[in-house]
Amino acid sequence: MPQVTAITLPDISALRAYRKSGDFLDCYAVRSDMPVRHAAEIITNFPSWAQFLLLIRRIVTAPFGLDNDGPAADDKLGAFPVEAESETEIIAGFDDKHLDFRVSVLSHEGRISLATWVAPHNIGGRLYLAVIMPFHIAIARNALSRVAAAA
Repeated sequence: MPQVTAITLPDISALRAYRKSGDFLDCYAVRSDMPVRHAAEIITNFPSWAQFLLLIRRIVTAPFGLDNDGPAADDKLGAFPVEAESETEIIAGFDDKHLDFRVSVLSHEGRISLATWVAPHNIGGRLYLAVIMPFHIAIARNALSRVAAAA
């Protein structure tokens, strides 16, 4: 079983520029030399149990007008528009009514890391983040396990 570990976001990540006081930021990593785009595609190809959770999210959040499909973009990873891409990092995500978020997939020093940055706009964003946190952690850890297994 691959060892997924919680780490501090590496200093070289462009996601560091997003963070302000009060924002949420987490980062997990696994040993892998996989190209960053391939890892990002595996990460956003959610298993059926995670797809089911996203369906529940869609149903629950629909009355609040939250974006479930992300804005239109020429380059997307799942529902997430790619905002920046280099040889070692992809940042994707978008701004929504209740929060702004970005994910970073970074290849650095023989590891693939998956970081999530969230800036809640209001109490609804903070409540949403608190409710989804256990699911977020499970999905992130599973995603990196799948990256390691595919290497």
